[in-house]
Formats: sequence, structure tokens, C-alpha cells
Amino acid sequence: MHLAYPAVLSVLLFCTGLYGVLARRNAILVLMSVELMLNAVNLNLVAFDVWLSRAAQETLHSGQALTLFTITIAAAEIGIGLAIVLAVYRNRGTSDIDKLRDTAEGHGDDTGGSGGDAPAGEKAEATA
Repeated sequence: MHLAYPAVLSVLLFCTGLYGVLARRNAILVLMSVELMLNAVNLNLVAFDVWLSRAAQETLHSGQALTLFTITIAAAEIGIGLAIVLAVYRNRGTSDIDKLRDTAEGHGDDTGGSGGDAPAGEKAEATA
């Protein structure tokens, strides 16, 4: 089999994952898209490892070893990512990334500048 076939498939998988990361709003779908991108990298590593082992006399299989490390790190990443998403969902009630930006902005309840921070004397002058 030629090297071009797995390379093209890897590019298609990576582009699909990149689109999923950029276009999705659900945090779980974003994590799935990141996993798809990592699987595309794994496919590339194994394909180039097989191609290089045919060309050289040495069979180190370093691409397959790197793939195992990548799978291990991806499993840990998805476990921690899902735990964070579940904790945020329990606290906020949503996993929509756009709505989660409100945590840094004070939950979106703007009082217009005349909130309850002014002393009673200043409130009396404002009404007079």
C-alpha cells in the first residue's frame, strides 16, 4: 500500500476534527473532535513508521511507540476533560461553551452603574 492513502485519510480526519473544534459549542463534542485529531496523528505516525521501516534495515518502530504514548495521554486527557465538563454542567446547568464565558464576566447581570454600591447620602442627592 502506498503512503499516500493513509496520509490523505489522516488529513481528512484531522480537518474534520479541526472543524469540530472550531464550529461546535458543546464541550463534549469539542473533546471528541480533539480525540479525532489525535487519532489522525496516530495514523500518520504508524503509516510513516511502516514506510520508514521498509526503507531502512533497522526496525526501531519508534512511530508505533509514540502512538502508544499518544493514546495513553489522550485517555488521561479525555478522562480529566470529561470530569471537568461534568463538574461545570452540575454547577452551571449547561455545557454550551458560549454560555460558560459568563463565569468570567460576572454572570451577565449588569446593573448599569447605579448599583447598590453607592452610600445612602449619594442616593439621596441623586433623587433630589
